Amino acid sequence: METLQRVETLISGLHQHHSTNNKRNRVFRSVKVLNSKNHENSRKCQCFDLYDELVPYKKAWSWQKSIVEEKKALIDRNQDCSDTVILLQHCPVYTMGTGSSEDYLNFDIKNAPFDVYRTERGGEVTYHGPGQLVMYPIINLRNHEMDLHWYLRMLEEIVIRVLSSSFAIKASRIDGLTGVWVDNQKVAAIGIRVSKWITYHGLALNVTTDLTPFNWIVPCGIRDRQVGSVKGLLENGEHGKVDDSRLIDIAHEALLKEFSEVFQLEVEKQRVLDHNILKAKPFKRFEC
Repeated sequence: METLQRVETLISGLHQHHSTNNKRNRVFRSVKVLNSKNHENSRKCQCFDLYDELVPYKKAWSWQKSIVEEKKALIDRNQDCSDTVILLQHCPVYTMGTGSSEDYLNFDIKNAPFDVYRTERGGEVTYHGPGQLVMYPIINLRNHEMDLHWYLRMLEEIVIRVLSSSFAIKASRIDGLTGVWVDNQKVAAIGIRVSKWITYHGLALNVTTDLTPFNWIVPCGIRDRQVGSVKGLLENGEHGKVDDSRLIDIAHEALLKEFSEVFQLEVEKQRVLDHNILKAKPFKRFEC
């Protein structure tokens, strides 16, 4: 009963300290997101928080790679290499992993409904679009665990904690499949690349995402399971219709908090200096 009341409180509007305009949480000064344990020796992590922006995939991809190269240069000079995390939403796009098969596309790639990019991340084809929060941790695993399986499990752990703590949704892992699941529905996809132990790409959590574009692919190459969203799971439960912007706000705050906890990092929001990135479109469904 307590858990149900907590979800109803969150969804009913007690988070109304957020304004509803498109720049409601843009913070350009450094802001600490302290984890609950107040770790005195936690490392700092710069955060570029564009969660209420629609950033074209190609821009974000290029941005990640430039940050990775900067960090590798620091390592080559034996200088300290701090961590970075980017949080945003994408205009509708399909992305494929380095070895993805076009057999998992239910359309002619020359006449695709949205742009299609083949990337260097692992995994098969997936969809990104409005209502899906994408987190790109660009972290130096030398300062954590130099173990890719550990890192993937930690990304899953972030989402599992978010769904539990903020929405009372019990999510889990499935042996042999990367991602986060609620029963038969995949609510978060994960695909990474690591270069000299610097991570990029990351996780995508379906919060209020229109799931229709997933019907035009075989998501992650898995034919016998479905794709779900936080909004869909809540509305199929006891909560009825829920407000999209409020769900995005709640999920955004929880993702940063749990990222900070899981990786023991003190997250500090930073100004985005790349004016091309700042030209990203404010959140508005399917206006790309």
